[in-house]
Amino acid sequence: MDATSDTQHEPDSAPGRGPDEGGGRWGRIVRSPLGWLPAGVIGVGLVSGLTATGPGPVPALGAVGAVAVYGWVMSRLARRDVPEIARRGALREALLGGAIGLGFILVPVLLLTVFGGYTFSWAGHGFLGVLWTTVMVQIGGSVTEELLFRGLALQALELWWGSRAAVVITSLFFGVAHLGAAEATLWSALAIAVEAGVLLGAAFLWRRSIWFVAGLHFAWNAAEQLLGIPVSGHTPEGWFTLDVHGPAVLTGGGFGLEASILPVLVGAAIAFWMLRRARAGGGIRTHSRTGR
Repeated sequence: MDATSDTQHEPDSAPGRGPDEGGGRWGRIVRSPLGWLPAGVIGVGLVSGLTATGPGPVPALGAVGAVAVYGWVMSRLARRDVPEIARRGALREALLGGAIGLGFILVPVLLLTVFGGYTFSWAGHGFLGVLWTTVMVQIGGSVTEELLFRGLALQALELWWGSRAAVVITSLFFGVAHLGAAEATLWSALAIAVEAGVLLGAAFLWRRSIWFVAGLHFAWNAAEQLLGIPVSGHTPEGWFTLDVHGPAVLTGGGFGLEASILPVLVGAAIAFWMLRRARAGGGIRTHSRTGR
């Protein structure tokens, strides 16, 4: 935060000053990533944990609550603006991200279907019921995950070590976080790190919008779920039942499409393009000059 002339010369140990007033060692810690990062992770993570598996619209309502928690942490503790969750232009960013996410999934699915790797049959679970459940669950999951990984973790690491290191580290953590899923392997974790961690990190650096990366993430996972493709090892109730034929390196095997080499290559290509756009637009940053 910007210090005023009234506070610049006061000692750090001035008694009775809270973090919101900007004084003291505790105030500096709270305003640094050492303070707001764990606070945000705990707050957003708690909301997600309480709502992610709830019935009906509960996961989507949880996403709304998570955004509110994130906004409070970043504005009140980090003492910074939050253009990444601005309402203006949110729908446009979400739709743009969604279009890219949908294309990212449908291209490898189409290739695998044409060449016999995937065969779909109607599951008969009910069109509208499956659509409603998918939309609610994936809104909750995509928004809260992007707040945690791109909104909080990436921006904190970016302040310390710059954009490139932040993308690498958050991508590795994103891959490791999926090791606990069914059918997960070291290869699937690496694939997730590249096609999801790097792609979504690059998307954030380019657009600097949670709505954009959440839209991309949502369309990706929702398309997989509706098609009956396992989402990171979890087989959801979708419109179709999927039969897989061929080597796992192409089809993804039991883990799902995300462990296929095809989306890894497509995701890496899109991420490279986004990183070039981010660099041209000044979105690639070095470490913070102020240490905040």
